[in-house]
Amino acid sequence: MDNYHITKTDLGWALTKQGATKASKSAPTKAEIVALASAFLADKTASLKIHKEDGTIQEERTYPRSADPAQTVG
Repeated sequence: MDNYHITKTDLGWALTKQGATKASKSAPTKAEIVALASAFLADKTASLKIHKEDGTIQEERTYPRSADPAQTVG
C-alpha cells in the first residue's frame, strides 16, 4: 500500500507520495487538494494522511475503503 500526505507548502497545499521529492498534485486551498487527492487515489490502494497547517495529522483515509484494516466508522 502506498502512503500519501497532504501538507501545507509555501504555495498552498500539496499531495505527496511518501519518499517522493515532488508533489503528485498541488492546489491553493486544502479543500481543493482533498478533492483532487480523492480522485487521484480512487483507483489505487493507498493510505492518505491529511495534515493540519502546523504539520500534525488531522485525519487518515484508506483507498479503497474496503482496504481499511481497522474497519472503523469515520
